[in-house]
Amino acid sequence: MDKKKYLVTGGAGFIGSNIAKTLEAQGHEVTVVDDFAHNGNFKNLIGFKGDVYGINLYEELPEPDYYDGIFHEAAITDTTVMDQAEMMHQNVEAFRNILNYAAENEIRKVVYASSAATYGNGAVPMKESQPTHPENVYGFSKVIDDNLARKFSQDNNDMKIIGLRYFNVFGPGEYYKGKMASMVYQLYNQMKQGQRPRIFKHGEQMRDFVYVKDIVKANLCAMKNGKETCVLNAATGVARSYNDIIKCLNQELGTNLEPDYIDNPYPFFQNKTEADMSLAKEKTGYTPDYTLETAIADYVAILEGKKEN
Repeated sequence: MDKKKYLVTGGAGFIGSNIAKTLEAQGHEVTVVDDFAHNGNFKNLIGFKGDVYGINLYEELPEPDYYDGIFHEAAITDTTVMDQAEMMHQNVEAFRNILNYAAENEIRKVVYASSAATYGNGAVPMKESQPTHPENVYGFSKVIDDNLARKFSQDNNDMKIIGLRYFNVFGPGEYYKGKMASMVYQLYNQMKQGQRPRIFKHGEQMRDFVYVKDIVKANLCAMKNGKETCVLNAATGVARSYNDIIKCLNQELGTNLEPDYIDNPYPFFQNKTEADMSLAKEKTGYTPDYTLETAIADYVAILEGKKEN
């Protein structure tokens, strides 16, 4: 692969750091932007050799420069944040700023993080063409990002802007997300301590759980192969239950812990999410490499120190 130069925003966060380190390992020159005020943590970038801008994209932009592409991962991802102004500033206005930065610096390709939260409690399998119906301001902010990308591309038709609607992502680098870390990670921590894993009754709710290494692959496929502005699902296309997670973790930890089923206190709770992945494959060639079983096996090996990330 020819050496290229990339900018990764939110590059100290969960997904951004995985993208930045993968690109660097492939021999590319990578610059990271992160305000270190939300989910970004310097420990996610230990060993990273590139430059890091410690700035908030809503307030400031990096020095003018040319990049072969931008991976925009910077955002508030905590779906429980109810401060609408803060969410819209950090998720929409910062995105607007980075698109203007790209246009001004003649950067023709931007791949950005959208979200399955745009679908809300929509029909399954979830298709990019179906109506959006966000249930929180986070999902709403991503709907507006998708709208903004389409309009910006129409006004700047030499740019290709590709949004990836992430489903339930888990994997190395999420350790600093606190309560927003994946259920895979939270259940691993409970079971590692010998506790029965706690899930809502009766663990049959289903999600499209996708390993972060596949999400990195989806981003690289979009950057390399995407030929037009569009919004695409980023997932596995297979829904699995919370009971399935516990079964996989028991297998990898050598335990036999039964679930501790608790009442669900939330009036709104999606019983199933599942992505239709046909458009992503058509537009970028992306297909996932990991099943839930192989992903959890890889993740637990990393968490247990049996292999490097």
